[in-house]
Amino acid sequence: MRIGELAAAVGVTTRAVRHYHHLGLLPEPERRANGYRRYTLRHAVVLARIRRLTELGLGLAEVRDVLAEDAGRDLSEVLEELDADLARQEAAIRDRRSRLRVLLDAGELPAEGPVSPELAALFAETAARLPDSPMAAKDRQILALLETAASPAERKRLTDALSGVFAAEDGAARAQEAYAMLDALADADPGDPRVDETARVIARCVPPGMLPEALVELLPGPGPESENSFLRALFADFTPAQAEAVRQALRILTEARA
Repeated sequence: MRIGELAAAVGVTTRAVRHYHHLGLLPEPERRANGYRRYTLRHAVVLARIRRLTELGLGLAEVRDVLAEDAGRDLSEVLEELDADLARQEAAIRDRRSRLRVLLDAGELPAEGPVSPELAALFAETAARLPDSPMAAKDRQILALLETAASPAERKRLTDALSGVFAAEDGAARAQEAYAMLDALADADPGDPRVDETARVIARCVPPGMLPEALVELLPGPGPESENSFLRALFADFTPAQAEAVRQALRILTEARA
């Protein structure tokens, strides 16, 4: 048989045959006087086995182990490992589909999504109450970032604390006030007297359990030089007066935790 006949007999491409030669999976056949390879039934048997093994999901390195007489691993061992790996993939897929279904069943996804259903509900509330607030929209982006980076325990604490803000009798009103004051600072100077009052209003909106521990470690010290790269990036996304108000609010929160 020539290479095309071998490939057709087994149902693979000639390119695959050459690739298996290159990897040492398929033995090189003898060549005729004219230079063409001369394949035998033995080559077809080996090639068919390679195809069956790869269709089961084995990688080519695993196929090599099965085919090699001195690999030290028999077929049943390799297939047991493959079965265990597929079981892990199945479990992971079921978990992902479960989380996707929760998100899809929740209705309209927020622009910042996907986020947890709890955070999505809070986003929907803030978007409804403050549809035109640029700072509220920015805050939702930051909260989505914090939720993504937090551990499952920190994530739950964050969403529980946020829920508590809006569940409080005047929580929603205080949040609205804080966002409105931040929005009003868009074109202000950092030395504007409204900055100090805005910082105090922001700090009053943040319950003690709201800040994830990972963020607490980033809170600034007494000066801008103590800010890390995350906080510098955060403040750079605000106008100067807004950044100063948020910076002062974080300092107030830092002192409250001491």
